[in-house]
Amino acid sequence: HRKEMTLRWLSTQLWRHRVMGLLLALCVTLLLMLLATQSLDPNGYTFMRTRRSPPPVAFLKTHKTGSSTVQNLMFRLGEKENLTFAFPYYAYQFSYPDRFRADFVDELPPGSSQFDMLCSHMRLDLGQLKQVMPRNTIYITLLRDPLQTFESVFSYYTSTVPAFTLAKKAADTANRKSALSVFLEAPESYWDPTEPGNGLARNPMSFDLGLSSQEWNASWPMELTQLEEAFQLVMIAEHFDESLVLLGALLQLEPEELAYVHLNVRAPSDITPLEDDTKARLWAWNSLDVLLYNLFLQVFWEKAEQYGLGRLKREVALLRASTQRLRQKCVAREGVPPGELEDLVRPWQTDTVTILGYKVRGNLTLQEEGLCVRLVLPELQYHSHLYFQQYGHDMRSIPTD
Repeated sequence: HRKEMTLRWLSTQLWRHRVMGLLLALCVTLLLMLLATQSLDPNGYTFMRTRRSPPPVAFLKTHKTGSSTVQNLMFRLGEKENLTFAFPYYAYQFSYPDRFRADFVDELPPGSSQFDMLCSHMRLDLGQLKQVMPRNTIYITLLRDPLQTFESVFSYYTSTVPAFTLAKKAADTANRKSALSVFLEAPESYWDPTEPGNGLARNPMSFDLGLSSQEWNASWPMELTQLEEAFQLVMIAEHFDESLVLLGALLQLEPEELAYVHLNVRAPSDITPLEDDTKARLWAWNSLDVLLYNLFLQVFWEKAEQYGLGRLKREVALLRASTQRLRQKCVAREGVPPGELEDLVRPWQTDTVTILGYKVRGNLTLQEEGLCVRLVLPELQYHSHLYFQQYGHDMRSIPTD
């Protein structure tokens, strides 16, 4: 009873002060370390694991595709299996939007012989990434319908991507026009391809995958072939549950270990409806992403057929049942505005959108609360906790000079 009172005190008192920076990361870690005294078994019972630990995994986290949900799953798996994470040397991303380099990664912690998991944002350089991860690493990523991806990227990064910011200023003087519509009417008048901050302003998924995102060039066929050969699974957001089943087969995971809630979800009012003319302009502006998506959508269904479509359908049903059970156990409310959330479970907010979160049920055991808090824990808080747990100190801030 005293331990439960201590937990409640931490979650209601420490976060009330809205501390920032190092203290916030420390408080997240203290709370989760309390919860970590109990098993992370998704069924809520302590058990002896009989299977081997999963193979090393590198998850290329693409922007606005649903990748935060997959990352949370990877974080939970890695924490439960006591895996060694390849974390950025500074902050939460591998010096994005620069191409990934091996020296962007923090050092191996004492007692570890290799990195087992990598799942932070980067712009891919496959050769450099392979210098960091073991030879038997499984490479996965996630793609989403290019129209929906770009609408989400534009909405989320309006105030940080220079091309989008210029379009927003122009839209402020136009009557009844969204900033996205204004941008798509003449995108090249806002988009400077030499500006490093404009990487996501055209073909954002191609950019994340390290391809030239500006226009088709002769190297694309070879680079696409290299990506197809390197990635054992390219998940598809429109077939998310099917993708998780195939991921589970690669990593030898049970349906309970793949259960999830959708994270980093925008308020419905921040989603721009796409008219037919807007869709046509989006397709034209992001034609390389369309090509990329269509290629890997075909590859995805080829893998699904190899797995067995009937078997896949049965496993999806099991996953959905497990996910529903876990959500019923853990989630009191979904779609909760940030102002109603404790700092522990409040997603990071941008200037232009509202990101919703979850409230965890009360009257849970410590063991259940440990599982449920992690299920809904936003990226920055979970990343901070795992980094502190692995290295024994807080993350380094990005140098300002």
